[in-house]
Amino acid sequence: MTFQCPWIYEACGREDNDMVGKKSANLGELKKAGVRVPPMFAFSVSAYEKFLTETGALEEIRKYLSGFKADPGDARGLEKYERAGCEIRSIVESKAMPADLEVQLAKHYEHMCTQAGIVDVPVATRSAGPASHPGQYETYLHISGLQEVAAHVIKVWSSTFNARSLIARARHGLPLDFDPIGVCVLKMVNARAAGVMFTLNPVNGDRSKISVGASWGLGEAVVSGEVTNDEFIIDKVTFEIIERIVSDKTFEYQRDKATGRLTRRDVPDEKRMEPCLSDQELLELAREAKRIEKYFGVPQDIEWAVDEDSPFPQNIYFVQARPETIWSKAKAKESVDTKSIFGDLDLARIVKVY
Repeated sequence: MTFQCPWIYEACGREDNDMVGKKSANLGELKKAGVRVPPMFAFSVSAYEKFLTETGALEEIRKYLSGFKADPGDARGLEKYERAGCEIRSIVESKAMPADLEVQLAKHYEHMCTQAGIVDVPVATRSAGPASHPGQYETYLHISGLQEVAAHVIKVWSSTFNARSLIARARHGLPLDFDPIGVCVLKMVNARAAGVMFTLNPVNGDRSKISVGASWGLGEAVVSGEVTNDEFIIDKVTFEIIERIVSDKTFEYQRDKATGRLTRRDVPDEKRMEPCLSDQELLELAREAKRIEKYFGVPQDIEWAVDEDSPFPQNIYFVQARPETIWSKAKAKESVDTKSIFGDLDLARIVKVY
């Protein structure tokens, strides 16, 4: 069963980027491609606007900002933005979700619980902007129960008013009172291991290789760089594992069974230097990464998790895929620089001459 309404979508794809945000659109497109993605649904950008306007939050925010002046370029101004962020977020988070929107949330969340066979299934609420804002907005993990999910969707919306976001908008001359955002509600994977991979070698840009970074537990430690993770390089053609670096993985993020919340804990001594992926899992990740790159047509930056409760290969899930940016930007810059040197000359002929 699929529920669709003007504010929450269970099925979406790349064509819906402006409606639900990049993260949700990309995950929806992965599902279309047959890639294993956890159950999810997406709050649209219009849901954010509906919430702010119907609760009166937008009017209160504009009233507060009417007397706000600060220079984002000096220390005193930054302090003012910090205070403003706290004030505006308290306005937003004091509001309840409109009743009709909460009814739609309840339908989608209950459907996800039924799919998972879990009462009050744990989810992540992740920001999904139509434009990319890496690290600017907030994500909340292991949220359970309808009321908690509703509260944390609102917290994601309120994160558009944190100091980082306000300062970024001020520096670009954008309005401070509104920044469209969607929210992706994604079932949590009970991750034995997780990490990131690139469909090229991030050290030198070699597109014939796949790079996998992995650690125990949830992928937050890998994404944030808090832990020295295992690193693997795989040949994209032969799928030979050509490089292995097994690191001392001292801690992991896991769900605390007593509280249901995310917690950081020490990795047992006997597991610290143990590879957190089997060769079988590693090669399945690489095969899927190559398929994802082929589907999207450009090198990919992919986040994944291995579920502790499922058999192989159903235990491997993908929770994010986006175009790789570092080497892609470098290649684009190289193309521009080359053209500026040679103008409209035939580059193939230039190569033959030299």
